[in-house]
Amino acid sequence: MTETLVALITLTFLEIVLGVDNVIFIAILSAKLPPSQQKAARRWGLAGAMITRVLLLLSIKWIAGLTTPFMTIAGFELTGRAVILIGGGLFLLAKSTYEIHEKLEGPDHPEGKAAASFSSVIFQVMLLDIVFSLDSVITAVGMANDIRVMVAAVVLAVIVMMVAAEPISVFVERHPTIKMLALSFLLLIGLSLIGEGFGQHIPKGYIYFAMGFSVFVEMINIRVRGKYEPVHLHGEPDVERKK
Repeated sequence: MTETLVALITLTFLEIVLGVDNVIFIAILSAKLPPSQQKAARRWGLAGAMITRVLLLLSIKWIAGLTTPFMTIAGFELTGRAVILIGGGLFLLAKSTYEIHEKLEGPDHPEGKAAASFSSVIFQVMLLDIVFSLDSVITAVGMANDIRVMVAAVVLAVIVMMVAAEPISVFVERHPTIKMLALSFLLLIGLSLIGEGFGQHIPKGYIYFAMGFSVFVEMINIRVRGKYEPVHLHGEPDVERKK
């Protein structure tokens, strides 16, 4: 009983940590919807992510088969896992680059820009979650032998992420620099996925440490900026005054 409880707590924590990138992606995508649909999109996106992860856990044999090479190209053995990781990484790079360009330069055709649809946002979230989930599912299989423990850990982690998704999304939207930082994280994750697909293992600890340190520095910047407010003097440009 104690061993099962320890495995459940450990797996739940790992699922939450490995799901941070998914929450960021959902926050950025849902922001493109009308305000009335954003909260529902985040909830449905995470619910879809939970269903995807549970289905992957129930398909352990299929996941194991993804590591079997089915083609060799220039000496590189191509596997199903590699195809999924490389494809997901390229999609993440393209999506993040597009979002960064839009934030910096604005949409190419503002007058003809169509709003994202609710279904397209949910579809993109579920599609990327398959890529994001591979590592966490493989980790869960290696740490616990009971499928019930794995499923329970996924459900608990998604519940925690549902609670955290709302404040994270609001915070990201309120601070443009945090949003740009989040998009940069997605670029980093996309590159790591492509590297993994080509057999170049990149320890996740390095990536999450870099992300955590960047957020820490940016939080200090936000705190420092919050201590100053612009003061308008007649006939003079705005200056900053300490609060």
